Amino acid sequence: MRTVNPEEHARKRAHILAAAAGEFAAYGVDGTSTARICRAAGIGSGTLFHYFATKRDIFHALFADDLPRNAKACARATAQQRPEDGIRLLVDHLLTDLADPLVPGLAAAVVFQVNRDEEFARMIMTDTAQVRAALETLTARLAEEGRPLPFPPERVAAWIQGLVDAAYLSAGEPDFDAATHTAELQRIVAWLTRADASDASDA
Repeated sequence: MRTVNPEEHARKRAHILAAAAGEFAAYGVDGTSTARICRAAGIGSGTLFHYFATKRDIFHALFADDLPRNAKACARATAQQRPEDGIRLLVDHLLTDLADPLVPGLAAAVVFQVNRDEEFARMIMTDTAQVRAALETLTARLAEEGRPLPFPPERVAAWIQGLVDAAYLSAGEPDFDAATHTAELQRIVAWLTRADASDASDA
């Protein structure tokens, strides 16, 4: 009986997902075929279907893999002694992929798929909810410390999450620069959380 090497299995799976991401970003879900993904990954259809049963499964996997990583980032953020440090850490994590050239195409594909795929929409909503819960926990802690927030804590959390989402949707605009956008967004977050001047300059 042939044994499966977990590391090799994970490596091949990641290779397929990376190839698929490029195709989905360029052609969308409907414009991407499993044959196209096989060509991009340099594999046969038998290998592809050993890892994923359908094209839809591949697209789901691209984003399902983010859920545990985001959960860990949320846990690290809420464990910070200073809530403003936790917010900065979480926002930095959420913006990690902003400079990826595939972001504009994948963001468009996500919006399209959410509106027609209930299972995918639930997955995205689960991820959104765990991030929102972490941000609300952190902004509530700021309020408990007496920080004069411009809005109630839950609204500050909503604004931060909305700004992060908007960053990905604007990534395809002409002259978009991920580093500049990230720095400016962190300055806005520093204002929303009433971080002191030194914190804002470090954002």
